[in-house]
Amino acid sequence: MCQNIFNLKKALFISFLLISCIGFSQNKKIKILRADNTYTDPQFPGATISLGNVFVEHEGATIRCDKAYIYGDTKVIKAMGNVVVNQGDTIFQYSKYTDYNGVNKIATSWGNVLLKDELMTLETDTLRFDRENQQLFYKSGGTIKDTTNVLKSKIGNYYLQTNKFQAVTNVEVTNKDSKLVSNHLDYYTSTGIADLFGPSTITGDGNSMYTENGQHNTKTKISKFLKNSKIYYSDRTIEGDSLYHNQNKDFASATGHIKVIDTTNNSIIKGNYAEFFKEKDSVFITGKAVVISKMEKDSIYIHGDILMVTGKVDERLVRAYKHVKIFKSDLQGKCDSLSTDEKSGITKLFTNPVIWAEGNQITGDTIHLISNSKTEQLDSLKILSNAFMIQKDSSGYSQMKGKKMYGKFENNKLNSLNNIGNSEVLFYGRDETKKLVGITKMRSSKNIFITFKEKEINTIEFITKPEGNTYPPSKFPEDEKILEGFIWREDERPLTIDAIFIHDEIKPIETDAKKKVFNERLKD
Repeated sequence: MCQNIFNLKKALFISFLLISCIGFSQNKKIKILRADNTYTDPQFPGATISLGNVFVEHEGATIRCDKAYIYGDTKVIKAMGNVVVNQGDTIFQYSKYTDYNGVNKIATSWGNVLLKDELMTLETDTLRFDRENQQLFYKSGGTIKDTTNVLKSKIGNYYLQTNKFQAVTNVEVTNKDSKLVSNHLDYYTSTGIADLFGPSTITGDGNSMYTENGQHNTKTKISKFLKNSKIYYSDRTIEGDSLYHNQNKDFASATGHIKVIDTTNNSIIKGNYAEFFKEKDSVFITGKAVVISKMEKDSIYIHGDILMVTGKVDERLVRAYKHVKIFKSDLQGKCDSLSTDEKSGITKLFTNPVIWAEGNQITGDTIHLISNSKTEQLDSLKILSNAFMIQKDSSGYSQMKGKKMYGKFENNKLNSLNNIGNSEVLFYGRDETKKLVGITKMRSSKNIFITFKEKEINTIEFITKPEGNTYPPSKFPEDEKILEGFIWREDERPLTIDAIFIHDEIKPIETDAKKKVFNERLKD
């Protein structure tokens, strides 16, 4: 029993000694290494006053100054006049005044404060230096300079161990190429990387960028933005959920809810992924990609699996590939690929093209739509080969076909069609009461010219005398109700903006089967 009590007391004593030693080692005394004069003054009880070339040390840090009040019991130093605080061989701080607490190892300096380490210099009016946590803090405005940038902010924290500078309120990061403005960022002096939090803007080289969350590398000039981000070029704005920008290559990419706004040509491109090359002035976009062009009071929508926009202002070329569809309130279209020259106003539709205008379905090997670039209205159309027009009638289908076909628009409405070469027409004629009075089927080696009124065929003119007849409705042969090459494609027509994103395939109907399908459709 006695032995146990002895062992317990021994253990407690040893523990006490260890704690005492640790406490002592953590609170070493302040050493006065040098001073021209040292004295005490009753007006400053507990203080040792050192004057002239004062040199003080405490746990790896030294303070040089003209005058110091040293309180040994509380381990407090009040230094003044040409104060230099030195930690190791890398950190030097200069100021007019410094208060140092040796217990918590915090130095507060003011008056033209300048701090230097291997990577940067810091200038401020008042600086708090926490040696224990290796942290610097100011709240009255400061400037940090490294090999690349100058950073200014009202409030700042600098973490010496990680070389991270946390800047808040009126933050500016500038270099010879750009300027970054934010209210909150983390800047790493070792890498030049700035992590951005909240509204931030980067300007330079005639361009600017905006984000509310992202990262900007001031050395590599590569940026990654993640929230409400935009890139502003002279005539374009790029928006997206996520943006990437490489200033060295003048390259940008975007992902998610992308919008490219062309302010000069009054157009918008949307999609889910985009790439932009500034030098080539080109945009590549995919994923529900669509170009929206303002035309007078209406807009035209062009969709393709892939969209490419290239060329300088007023000379831009829009290309669309795969599952291409066009929507306008009074005109729709579909093809496999498309190109639009904004300078000439010509839009070319390739591979099984079809357009629907004023109640007419128009097809051919290639279709050209021509718009007036000044009035932003549709002017005309061209079908270069195998031209075919179909207009649905309650009793059948009025049709016209030939080698070529030219159309004219007035006020964005199809006004006339001129069929050229090997022309054929099938027309359901009605009187003023809309009663069917006859069915005309004619053929001509020359032209057939038709006009429209209120979306219906109004007049038919023949350049030369045609071959054919006009039949009473009851006498018209059933097997003559369609012309060779007839395909009714109304089910492919995009009647809404959303419909342009629906993929459907053209299913050619062989000639022998067309009549059967035609008669079945008439029954519907």
